[in-house]
Amino acid sequence: MDNRRIGLFDSGLGGLTVMKELMQALPEESIVYFGDTGRVPYGSKSSETIIRYTKSDIAFLQTFDLKMIIAACGTASAIALPHLKGDCRVPLLGVTEATAKVAAKLTRNGRIGVIGTAGTVRSDAFAKLIAKENAEVSCRSVACPMFVPLVENGYADHKATRLIAEEYLEPLMQQGIDTLILGCTHYPILSHVIQGIVGDGVQLVNPGTCVAQEVKSLLTDNQLLSSGEAASYHFYLSDDPSEFARLGSLFLERSISADVSRVDIETYTEATL
Repeated sequence: MDNRRIGLFDSGLGGLTVMKELMQALPEESIVYFGDTGRVPYGSKSSETIIRYTKSDIAFLQTFDLKMIIAACGTASAIALPHLKGDCRVPLLGVTEATAKVAAKLTRNGRIGVIGTAGTVRSDAFAKLIAKENAEVSCRSVACPMFVPLVENGYADHKATRLIAEEYLEPLMQQGIDTLILGCTHYPILSHVIQGIVGDGVQLVNPGTCVAQEVKSLLTDNQLLSSGEAASYHFYLSDDPSEFARLGSLFLERSISADVSRVDIETYTEATL
């Protein structure tokens, strides 16, 4: 048994969709969440900047006594983690590998679509990982840069969001995909919009669900599950937290009453992991 907490970070609030799945799969695990709301989005930044930001996020979380850290950000997972995994003092997981494995098993016709930030699509990380699982599967990726700001500003149910989503998804529908990876952890908030456009014949793959099952297996297999104490949740942001309770509740699908603290993440930018 191990009662240390799990660390979780994202470029903004999208990682809360991963946290929601973790809370459901592992209700006794305590979690420290960091959202880099002051520097969101990561997907439009250069690879060098994404690596630098991710390194500072991890450095901040390592000030806590944690048993693992999860990069609940598709962009950070795809671009930064391959450069940083060997430097972290605790196990460091991303969302891309687990999600790619699930998608490769789910597809029936061998045609998988990926939607993500520009950075994630540019990295081609999902296509490479899927090819390792099944070289016969074809993978088409489309960047959806407007999705993150729409979600973070509370426009998930706006008619403009649907119009934009229709335009983004059209190339994938033309490819006849039967499986669609939501390659950014903000995108599950738009699941109902996306599913309505692609139809029930296309399976949506939620990174949060995939990584939650991976974490549960890892903790169980290594006897690292918490011993049954009441779980606690702590939230930290790099920008004004005044809107967090409202927006965060949408992501977690439960009210948030915990205190939220602001962190000067720049003080950790040059930190050594």
